[in-house]
Amino acid sequence: MKPLTPTTPHVIILVGIPGSGKTTFAEHFAKTFHAPYINTSGIEATVGINKTAALKVTELLFDELLKTQRSLVYEGPTENSAERLALSKYVAKAGYKSLIVWVQTDPQEAKRRATKRSKVGALSPSEFDAAYAQFMPPIGNEKPAVISGKHTYATQLKVVLKHIAGTRPATSITSEPRTQTGRNITVR
Repeated sequence: MKPLTPTTPHVIILVGIPGSGKTTFAEHFAKTFHAPYINTSGIEATVGINKTAALKVTELLFDELLKTQRSLVYEGPTENSAERLALSKYVAKAGYKSLIVWVQTDPQEAKRRATKRSKVGALSPSEFDAAYAQFMPPIGNEKPAVISGKHTYATQLKVVLKHIAGTRPATSITSEPRTQTGRNITVR
């Protein structure tokens, strides 16, 4: 597919508990639309740095990518509404719209996924429980696009694209009146 280029660039902000499917959706979305993807925990694991350093690297990358005015995908600290609000205000100053995508999966399945031993960056059960306890679901004024972490990517994508399309400015359509002659209808 072509790069995602709506009238106003978007930052797709992924929200959800560990193991819900945020990374899977983000990777597919970024690949489909050739969109830059920033993943703080991915930076932490790949580079082998601590969380504080990974956040600094994320901030530097984020600032540079915002200069491009291209839509991008972000997966970082978004556990509570204060973090999400601050992020939304920050990207708005750079001329972006933010779209919160809340990936929902039942806690038992999410815990099973997040604590898989074979997974890089797997959490211990107690780490998952702590992250789950800290998570604050989006509130009404955040207006998230809600997708299921158990649905197919195609289904998830439809929901997100509807939200992006819904944020575009309305265009006025003017049409001339239709004329009818006999059985033929002429639309002008």
